[in-house]
Amino acid sequence: MLDFLDYSFLDILDVVLVALFLYYIYKLLRGTVAINIFIGIAIIFIMWKITQTLEMEMLSGILGTLIGGGVIALIVVFQQEIRKFLLMLGTTNFASKKSFLKQIKFLKSEINLETDIDTIVSSCITMGKSRTGALLVFERDQNLDFITNTGDKMNAEVNGPILESIFYKNSPLHDGATIIKGNIIVATRVILPLSNKDIPTRFGLRHRAAVGITEKSDALCLVVSEETGKISYIKDGEFVLYENEFGLVETLKSDLM
Repeated sequence: MLDFLDYSFLDILDVVLVALFLYYIYKLLRGTVAINIFIGIAIIFIMWKITQTLEMEMLSGILGTLIGGGVIALIVVFQQEIRKFLLMLGTTNFASKKSFLKQIKFLKSEINLETDIDTIVSSCITMGKSRTGALLVFERDQNLDFITNTGDKMNAEVNGPILESIFYKNSPLHDGATIIKGNIIVATRVILPLSNKDIPTRFGLRHRAAVGITEKSDALCLVVSEETGKISYIKDGEFVLYENEFGLVETLKSDLM
């Protein structure tokens, strides 16, 4: 009757590891359409296990066949998320224990300061009024060293005058993207991968580059259009709509938590 209370350390470790695995999958999919698909799959899996326990052979057989034959479909549906996860693993610096632990957010170093979103958005609005093009990339869980190394490294705390001077039209640093990690500008003139996705012709190379890096990583991007002065917010390879400056600030703060 009480066999379920007979468990070992490995059983506890197994449960903890599965919980961590599901938590990081949720973080990876949070805010995307794929999260609804993941929840649906989780419900089917739980139903399958319940029917197995209750020895409902016909229903458990159908659900088991559905889950077993859906692996290929899952790879197709979650292609972008799987690519991000594998890229995150491949770009993690395992040689440094502290860096690796910081990568999965068990530790935080002094560089992971809270990003001053209000100052950044205010600077983007100022640059938009003067038709100054800008491309800002916010690093999140995934390490962006694979693109940071293509530009000029910096170690400057975020503030309005610095951001506006970087993207000033006559500045030698205005070409390419600027990478922000926590509240630190870590690199400028960074070359980003361009997206092959069809986007409206009114958007230029900055927008295509922003879509490209957010497709290949969990980074967030702000783009100031040189032609219109409008600010675009890009996440997971998609343009995120917002109503006003306050809405943009709140959305960014929520996504960077």
